[in-house]
Amino acid sequence: FFMKFLAGALAGGIGSIAGNPFDVLKTRMMAHEGKESKGVGHFAREVHQTQGIGGFYKGIEANVMRAMILNATKMACYDQCKQTMKKSGVPDGLALQFASAFTAGFFMTCTVSPFDIIRTRLMNQPSDAKLYNGFGDCFAKILANEGPLGFYKGFLPIWGRFAPTTCLQLMIFEQLRKVLGMGAV
Repeated sequence: FFMKFLAGALAGGIGSIAGNPFDVLKTRMMAHEGKESKGVGHFAREVHQTQGIGGFYKGIEANVMRAMILNATKMACYDQCKQTMKKSGVPDGLALQFASAFTAGFFMTCTVSPFDIIRTRLMNQPSDAKLYNGFGDCFAKILANEGPLGFYKGFLPIWGRFAPTTCLQLMIFEQLRKVLGMGAV
């Protein structure tokens, strides 16, 4: 379990570092309010002009931690659930894969929701009105102002997003393992 967790965390962290600029742009585009639709180039120029290269790395701490926890939870919980269900007599196949992935999606939502909330708030804060001084400050302010449940706003929609994608990803992964002759877990 620990090695699967560690491997997932490492892969998630590396991928998140590479993808953070695009995450900032996506978050900006989603938060944009206005009649006129603006493309990614507009937002990239705006971030670069107002904040420099560093603007593309807003929220990197939360994003890297989120990706590490997400991937680690997904891989470790999926395999652990699958092994536990197999031992209890559930036969190998799509039903086992689906149930294991669906359960992993729930645990992913539990562990990732706080990081999603913090990441979104850090990435959306205006450059001229700094609301949070990094990950720790954002965490402390949410906890103080909204309590522990403030980290789980949107839990059901997040699970609704994670469960199907996790099921599809891991079920495809299992099929590829079989095709490539890697064996099942």
